[in-house]
Amino acid sequence: MDVKAIRQQFPILDQEVNGHPLVYLDSSATSQKPLQVIEAVDAYYRQDNSNVHRGVHTLGTRATDKYEGAREKVRRFINANSTAEVIFTRGTTTSINTVAYSYARANLKAGDEIVITPMEHHSNIIPWQQAAKATGATLKYIPLQPNGTFTLDDVRETITGNTKVVAVTHVSNVLGTVNPVKEVAQIAHQNGAVTVVDGAQGAPHMKVDVKELDCDFYAFSGHKMCGPTGIGVLFGKRELLEDMEPVEFGGEMIDFVNLYDSTWKELPWKFEGGTPIIAGAIGLGAAIDFLNDVGLENITAHEQKLADYALKNLRSIDGITIYGPEKRAALVTFNLDDVHPHDTATVLDAEGIAVRAGHHCAQPLMKWLEVVATARASFYLYNTEEDIDRLVDGLLKTKEYFGDVF
Repeated sequence: MDVKAIRQQFPILDQEVNGHPLVYLDSSATSQKPLQVIEAVDAYYRQDNSNVHRGVHTLGTRATDKYEGAREKVRRFINANSTAEVIFTRGTTTSINTVAYSYARANLKAGDEIVITPMEHHSNIIPWQQAAKATGATLKYIPLQPNGTFTLDDVRETITGNTKVVAVTHVSNVLGTVNPVKEVAQIAHQNGAVTVVDGAQGAPHMKVDVKELDCDFYAFSGHKMCGPTGIGVLFGKRELLEDMEPVEFGGEMIDFVNLYDSTWKELPWKFEGGTPIIAGAIGLGAAIDFLNDVGLENITAHEQKLADYALKNLRSIDGITIYGPEKRAALVTFNLDDVHPHDTATVLDAEGIAVRAGHHCAQPLMKWLEVVATARASFYLYNTEEDIDRLVDGLLKTKEYFGDVF
């Protein structure tokens, strides 16, 4: 993988921040965008801007072809059976909320169980809290091992015959834990439950095959995988989506509207009320083309090398605590002794290094870690070992600065 050539496709990386060349280590929050994505969105607005599905004029036809063409690219990217199983949403949050509202609230009752983990992003906790409150179901958590993983025995002991929904993240946005979602799905199905996978940190970094995983729902966001913000995907097995009701009502998603009743379009459009995110979908399609050209296997291998290199070098710093398992995705979450992570991030920013600091929308996990917040460096296909060297140097300067202060 020619990382130097890849970096040239990302114009934002060619700049200085606070007098230093930018080192962007915050791709878990949002990735940067390559030229072909920027140009695809620009071309739509310059040449094809029109609403989709409704018009018969040339611009409308071109826009519709590109929009539905992007859906087919997503279908192939995750190996879904049909484009009917690919719903465009605003992102992972909307996708999970759609399942929690449309599926869970219609199918759960008092005595049923929803099973999740303490490592979930808030977007995969709060919707299930609300679904449990609305239906009388019980929310249960798979316990975590000390290194931030869970075992299949943990899963088997938590899921019961009363479990109706199991919702887990594919990859933890804090710990970097890669969860065995295929095996979790098998256990869930043995107990009659459906599985919902938060793939926000999975789809950008590894090959996702929803048939192989046998998950019932898989959610991910475009902006974390080189695509635009405001576009995401909900994959759902067709037989489940067919039985679910829409959560937004209006134009686009209807078949016939009478004065007192209406009927819905077939899948996938019954879940896409109103003017859809056309430019976002087209940009996501271009991002998928870009990732396919690079190769997901190449991206995964490159990121694994970066994660190993980062762990090795960060551990050479005295007074650093690193959270999560040894085998992990391409991110490292850490704290420096006696330095608040916001202060760490501020000093690093002065050196041109962008990292994330805070609770990372995972406050229950912060409580489990017994910290208020952490700093996080996350890597993607455009990062290099030199970026990690800069991070290590920046952290040493942070320690030196706060050592002098205190």
